[in-house]
Amino acid sequence: MFIIAYLLGSIPSGSLISKYFYHQDLHKEGSGNTGTTNNFRVLGTKAGIVVLILDLLKGTLATLQPLIFHVTTINPLLIGLGAIIGHTFSIFDRFRGGKAVATSAGLLLAYNPSFFTVACIIFITLMFLSSMVSVASMGAAILLVIISFFYHDILLTIVAVGLTLFIIYRHRTNISRILHGDENLIPFGLIYWRKKKSSK
Repeated sequence: MFIIAYLLGSIPSGSLISKYFYHQDLHKEGSGNTGTTNNFRVLGTKAGIVVLILDLLKGTLATLQPLIFHVTTINPLLIGLGAIIGHTFSIFDRFRGGKAVATSAGLLLAYNPSFFTVACIIFITLMFLSSMVSVASMGAAILLVIISFFYHDILLTIVAVGLTLFIIYRHRTNISRILHGDENLIPFGLIYWRKKKSSK
């Protein structure tokens, strides 16, 4: 199941859509990343939404395997981690990939829908306040570690800590841009509207 999860996660959704539908190589465009955010930035809203859904489903389907195959002796979280590794280090894309945010959300959706809902609310709120997907991703991950303690699920907390460290590591170039004040803004949220207003 872990191998299947890895292979599911390895399906390079962003690369395939950009190559066959838009005739572009995401590795050479925008941030060079093949995840949801770069798809939105380079290819537009329609492509971004499709990639978001596909990357989310990869994590969800991978995590649901123990339920699908009626296996009760292993925690689904451990299987779902395979999809995150595959998404980030895809065997089909020269071990390149996304930053694991959407696929991690898919894991949470399958494992604990209420925790997933909380994660979405936090992410959207932070994205509205900062106008930066990177800040929303890292901030939500950190806050979810704290919130996980209220679920009294030690494995969920351990996985949340691991994923948070991994997500922060994958966003290290974003952190550098944030510190230098030149991180990419999405056309939405308080910071974006403030900068747009001040430039008039």
